[in-house]
Amino acid sequence: MALVTGLAVAFAVAQYLVTPREYRATSLIQIERRMAMPLRGIEDTWLENWWNVEYYPTQYRLLTSRGLAERVVLNLRLDQDAEFHPGGAPAGAGPATAADDEAAVGALAGRLLGGLEIVPLRNTQLVEVSFRSRSPGLAARIANGVVDAYIDWGIETRASMAGKASTFFGQQIEALKQEIADKETQLQAYSRRTDIVSLDPASNVTLKRLEALNQDYIKAVSARISLEARLRELEAAPFERASEVLEGTLVEQQRSELLSMERDYATKLNVYKPEWPAMVELETRIEQARLNLESSSRQALERARSSARADYQTALRQEQSLAAELDSAKAENRQLNSAAVEYNNLQIEIGTKRQLLDELLRKQSETDVTSRLQATRESNVRVVDKALVPGGPFRPSLSRNLTLGAGGGLVAGVALVFLLAYMDRTLKTQDELERLLELPVLTVVPDVSGEGRRGLFGGHGYGYGYGAAGERRRRRPPGVEKLPVEAVQIEKLPHHRPRLAVSEAYRSLRTALLLSTADELRVVAVSSAVPGEGKTSTAVNLAIVLAQLGRRVLLVDGDLRKPRLHALFGLGARPGLVTYLTHAATLESVVATTDVPNLWVTPCGPLPPNPSELLASDRLGEFLAWARRSFDMVVVDTAPTLAVTDAILVGRRSDGTVLCLRAGYVLRRDARACRERLRQSEVRVLGAVLNRTRPAAGGYRRGYGAGYGDYGTGEGYGGPGADERAAAS
Repeated sequence: MALVTGLAVAFAVAQYLVTPREYRATSLIQIERRMAMPLRGIEDTWLENWWNVEYYPTQYRLLTSRGLAERVVLNLRLDQDAEFHPGGAPAGAGPATAADDEAAVGALAGRLLGGLEIVPLRNTQLVEVSFRSRSPGLAARIANGVVDAYIDWGIETRASMAGKASTFFGQQIEALKQEIADKETQLQAYSRRTDIVSLDPASNVTLKRLEALNQDYIKAVSARISLEARLRELEAAPFERASEVLEGTLVEQQRSELLSMERDYATKLNVYKPEWPAMVELETRIEQARLNLESSSRQALERARSSARADYQTALRQEQSLAAELDSAKAENRQLNSAAVEYNNLQIEIGTKRQLLDELLRKQSETDVTSRLQATRESNVRVVDKALVPGGPFRPSLSRNLTLGAGGGLVAGVALVFLLAYMDRTLKTQDELERLLELPVLTVVPDVSGEGRRGLFGGHGYGYGYGAAGERRRRRPPGVEKLPVEAVQIEKLPHHRPRLAVSEAYRSLRTALLLSTADELRVVAVSSAVPGEGKTSTAVNLAIVLAQLGRRVLLVDGDLRKPRLHALFGLGARPGLVTYLTHAATLESVVATTDVPNLWVTPCGPLPPNPSELLASDRLGEFLAWARRSFDMVVVDTAPTLAVTDAILVGRRSDGTVLCLRAGYVLRRDARACRERLRQSEVRVLGAVLNRTRPAAGGYRRGYGAGYGDYGTGEGYGGPGADERAAAS
């Protein structure tokens, strides 16, 4: 990322050095929607309506139009300006035609527009008109020339439009006067022909008579409806309800007397019996009164019906008579209206044309006033600040180039880092391993070559094919002997350099492994997903740190395809595991001692043609059973799991398997496939070891040894026997 940022800054500086200097002059103008005139009623026909949202975008586009640029070229004679047009007309050219002149002016206008900038200031009527040029004086002259040409263009446009409008208004006014005279002549002739004096309703006899008949007819209809309703009510009423329908009649009086006698009879009935002569007489009178009431009700109801029927017939005849009279009046009025329609149309048309004539006369007067005001050069555009000759270039800017270069380089560097991280499909961190494989991480082994760069020691070998590179010279304390320089491999670091951080990582593996299960752990297989992940170094160092606890440890080379233990311990060609599995040696003859106390090694022996068949035989089970009885711990180095099936065969006969994965090397899909293969084969995986991790600068020291200083940097200088004391501790 730093390299990308540096390249970007260098490019920005180079661009600053090679970029020609440019100057920019700016003129500030104010564009109003209407001109400031003393006559508020006069509207500027050149400007858009106040509420027209397209007005200001239109003005900005006019400022950058080719027509305005051509006016500037001609006004300032830029075709003859050596700074703007260095070439000029070619020598020896023939006579130029009008088309050639237009093309040349158009080309110069295009060049002018290339350096012109129009910047409206937000929420104001102000506009910045800027021009860029390599000449500061030319930049100011063209910026002011664009503003002057824009103002003159607007004034000329308004003057031209005002003259054309005045001529148009004059022609229309004369035509309207002639049309009005013709229509008035037609109106007078039609009035004499139809004998129409006035159509005013207040003086029209026919309209008044029609209105009176209409009111009388409405009253007659209302009276007839009321009488008809009364008649229908009487015809539908029974004679028993005659007293309720007819008021103020004999029937109502007789009904009252009957009710009075009935109440008297009911009162006396509480005292006398019905057989009492007075009671019998009263009952007889009540019955006679009821008969009289019924007879009177029938007669009164019949008389009321006859009277209501006669009234209804009278009202109906009156209504019909008024209806006939009203129809006659309507016919007379329709005849009058048919003649008045044309009369009214002529009057309306004359009135409309008179209004239009008045409006045109007013417009003509306003246009004449506007034309006279053009001489004062009033405009809606006002120059706030004229462009001055710039004192320095605005481009290139070293600070801006450096800012853009540094910012762009930083962004590009970060993007490149993220891109590389996204494209990297390998396992890199402990959290990623735990999340992906769902396995506990037993330990994290730092990269030995990274420690060498930090000054601990030269790059030691790691995994397949790596060897020792030597030690870094350090200043020895007084009285301490100089240790011999020896070839130190990572597979034996816990033995030769027990105080290193790498050795401490393997001791952490030992502790985590012993605490990983409550069951007895005697046989541990060590495997990896693919070759080169440090499984052999992990197996050797695990066996060494277990032996440093005082336990009898047997290290078995179970990788029958690429064995390395015989070379690491200098055993040479001697019987090994293959020799025993092929019934060519005894158990005791395949075990060799080493220079590490409490550690024995069983090498591979000769390379077999059928490794998988040998590891699948019962002889391997017999060997491991004997090793369980003879040693406290057995560590078996096996082949990579994804390459062959050897690790699965050994893992099924072991108490557990340790999976080694190299940070930044093994692909995530390979690690997941290895975990799934072991799980499907019912191999017990105790955990994973993340080898060759490369933490950020200082990250490991801050996270692990912050309280202990430079842990492991002073190994070898603690006096004679310091390593041995550390190993025994």
